[in-house]
Amino acid sequence: MHLAYPAVLAALLFATGLYGVLARRNAILVLMSVELMLNAVNLNLVAFDVWLRDTLHAGQALTLFTIAIAAAEIGIGLAIVLMVYRNRGTSDVDRLRDTAEGHEPGRADDTAATTARPEVAA
Repeated sequence: MHLAYPAVLAALLFATGLYGVLARRNAILVLMSVELMLNAVNLNLVAFDVWLRDTLHAGQALTLFTIAIAAAEIGIGLAIVLMVYRNRGTSDVDRLRDTAEGHEPGRADDTAATTARPEVAA
């Protein structure tokens, strides 16, 4: 088996996933692009395992671990995206950047005035 065929296919899959992560704005499509990148890695692991004729099949064992991690990542990621969509009403990644700062756009940040308490004399 030629190693070039699966390596080129994996490179194309990884490049497509990387483009999807960098260019997409929808969080679901970003998660799907990450899965595409992980599948490209899985294809490389199995192709190199077959090409090297490894008796322990380490590439296939690592592929199983990668599949398990990908399943957990998509389950937790999808749950987070659904909760954010329920609370915010959008899954647009650019609009969700405001959640990292801790305030909504267009609102004055008056948390310092509301949390300050006068000191009580003892």
